[in-house]
Parts: sequence; C-alpha cells; structure tokens
Amino acid sequence: MKGAFQTSREIFENPIWQDIIKFRIFFFIVGNAVFAEEGVTIQGIHVKRGQFLRSYRNLINDLEYLDNRSLKKYSISVISKKIDQLVNEERLKIESTELGTLFTVVNYAEYQGFDRYKNTTENGARTEREHFENSPRTERERSENNNNKDNKDKKVKKEKIKDNTAFEDYTSNPVLLESLNSFYEYRKKSKKPMTDAAIKLLLNKLNDLASDDETKIDILNQSILNGWQGIFPIKDGDKGGRNFGVPKHERDFKPGYGGSDRKITSLDKTSNIREFSDEELARLI
Repeated sequence: MKGAFQTSREIFENPIWQDIIKFRIFFFIVGNAVFAEEGVTIQGIHVKRGQFLRSYRNLINDLEYLDNRSLKKYSISVISKKIDQLVNEERLKIESTELGTLFTVVNYAEYQGFDRYKNTTENGARTEREHFENSPRTERERSENNNNKDNKDKKVKKEKIKDNTAFEDYTSNPVLLESLNSFYEYRKKSKKPMTDAAIKLLLNKLNDLASDDETKIDILNQSILNGWQGIFPIKDGDKGGRNFGVPKHERDFKPGYGGSDRKITSLDKTSNIREFSDEELARLI
C-alpha cells in the first residue's frame, strides 16, 4: 500500500503509547483505513472513509514481530482483547461482515484533517506569548519549581528503571514482558516486593522450568491466580492452575483475585500444612 497519513505528536503523551500491542493494532488500522472521501467497494461491501476491512486471523500475520531472530505472532485472543479495549475507549467501532470485521476509526476526519493542527499551532503560539507577558512568577520561582519537578521525575524514573530493566533485558516479547511486570506488581501488592537478587533468581528458574515463551507466560499467570509467591511447573492437565478451561485472554491478574493475602503453604510428608519462612521463599524463586 502506497501513500501517507498523519498523526499528532499528542500520541506520545497518550496512555496508548505505553501499551505496545494496543498501540500497534490501533496504528495499523488507522494507517490502513480508507482515506478517499467517496470510500471504496470491496466485493460488494462499501468501506467508507476512516474504515478498514480485515479479519482477526489476517491481523495475526499483519502484526507478526521479530524476537531473538525468529518471527512470532500474537494469539487471536490477545488481539481480540486489545481491540475490545480500543472499542471501550471509543477509539474504534467494529462491525461483523462476511469478509471479516469492518473497523471504523472514531474521529478519523479529525485525525486526518489539517484544521485541527492549524488551530493547535495558532492557539499554542498565542498561549506562549500571553504566558510570557502576563505570568506573575519570577524566574527564581520558575527555576525552583522546575528543579522540584525534575527531582521528582528522576526519582520515579529511577524506580521504574530498577523495576523493569531486568525484564526488558530478558525478553522482547511484549506478552511475556507484561506477565513478568504483572507478577512483579502482584508481589509488591502482596507486601512481598522482589529484590534485584530475587528477580535474577526468578528469571533463572523460569528458564529452568520452560524453554518457550508461551509456557513461561502460563507459569507466571498460574502463580498470580493461585496466590503463590514463587513459580512452579504447570500441572499436567491443569494448564494455568485454577483457570483450566478459561481463555488465555481472560487470565489477567485482578488485585485481590486469587487470594493475594494468602499465606504460602505446603504439605509435608505427614500431610501437615506448614508455612514457608522468608529464607525458604527466596530459595523457591
């Protein structure tokens, strides 16, 4: 497909920028939506300006990505979940047809029209001039406020880097990365935050338990949903722990679900229930 489309720099400040899969799906649909005012007709179906006709299964191939020198694809359940979120956020509308799903980009004309950006530029220039002329704050006050904000941003950024760098170095698979971050947040909400050493042990054990990303994701979800502080092999015939039979895209962790306040226990040889010590928990992960 040839041609071009425009997008606002506001996208970098929008929450969708933080969700890799959702952003890729939305950007792909917007970029491939019909631009012509009169629309197009595809095998008897009229596709209007701002609409895109595509099946979910074709989107699987459209969105494949390179990870560790091999091409990988999102599951249809993951794509379906993200599209449902885009619909709930009123970014897209969907309609079933014989040829696939007809996606409608909400406010497409606003995205692809020049008036919006022209008005934004003019208003921005006027606001900047008024701010410069009328602002009552002194240079010293501005400097102090900026320093406070910079210090706060650096602190938040430092904590975020500390939390996520190890996971980002471990995998570029966005689904596995999301599961790792969910497990990390689950441990934090359970008042059992993971140290750098614990994260390293977690990743090493994950490699011991599974060689493919799909199984690693199931292992992490199993622990979250069962309220476990460590990770364990998937039980035969019970993939995903207590969520056997539940679609993968419905296994997302919800705070409080799965007994996040439960104690970690184990059955010893005499079938008595005992509580793990902190040292034992550290060895488990």
